[in-house]
Amino acid sequence: MSDQAVAEYRIEDLAHHSGATVRTIRAYQDRGLLPKPERRGRSNVYRDTHLARLRQIADLLDRGYTLASIKELLEAWDAGRGLGGVLGLVAEVHGPWTDEEAARISRDELNDRFGGTPDDDAVGEACELGVLERIPGRPDQFLVPSPQELAVAAELYAAGVPLPAITGHLRELRGQVELIASRFLEFTTEHVFARYLGAVPPTDSDAAEAATMVRRLRPLAQQTVDAELARAMRLFATRHLQRHLGAVGTPQPAGPALVALPAETVRAVQELVGADHVAEFVRAATERELQARTMNDLASRGGR
Repeated sequence: MSDQAVAEYRIEDLAHHSGATVRTIRAYQDRGLLPKPERRGRSNVYRDTHLARLRQIADLLDRGYTLASIKELLEAWDAGRGLGGVLGLVAEVHGPWTDEEAARISRDELNDRFGGTPDDDAVGEACELGVLERIPGRPDQFLVPSPQELAVAAELYAAGVPLPAITGHLRELRGQVELIASRFLEFTTEHVFARYLGAVPPTDSDAAEAATMVRRLRPLAQQTVDAELARAMRLFATRHLQRHLGAVGTPQPAGPALVALPAETVRAVQELVGADHVAEFVRAATERELQARTMNDLASRGGR
């Protein structure tokens, strides 16, 4: 590299600084992804613009773009249409979709949280699912992308759920959640992002507006799922409870009941409302209790 104010590189130097191979640089030139170097005598001279372009290509490849789509983006950039907005949109989409921060856990801590006995098969399956990630050179340490997810698994295990059942449930749940995420993206693309992304690649201003919209809509998917899950859990849990409580005072179906009311409680209710209305009374009392707890919870939130 010369000592001039504007840096100059031989192809070997460019490869060293960019992390690309000489062969890759030449292939990019042949594809039109990289501007031709300046010919000086028998040598080709590259500049910082070539280095910046190679870094842009590497970044886009890491984000999953194909060389063909990268070429379209770079041609738009060279034609005067900004690439900054597109890269901002890419960064926004690839940014974190949760405020949760990853943590580390040792193998000993992991064993303690799941029964105290090492289970290599369970660890392997957790790594396959991405609940744990191995740290190179540290076989006794793991990265935990979602500590909340690991905590849920530990609570279920402590409640008596076997590890294979937990991982099987996670696989099933993940497939269903991915369908929800896919549908949400299709919905927002059709009704929101289509107006920003009509051109391929989009203009700099359209891409910047789309990135702002991603930032605004990012929490909506989780908020919607949280609200609907809470609604569904209350609905089905209440029905499940009522189904079992409805059998109080009547012959029980095969299998254990979810809740067995004390005999003296049943007798007291019978004396109050009559034997024919025990189930109806219990259901009404249950719903009243749930409503009271909801109102207390809302009131406590408002006072914070």
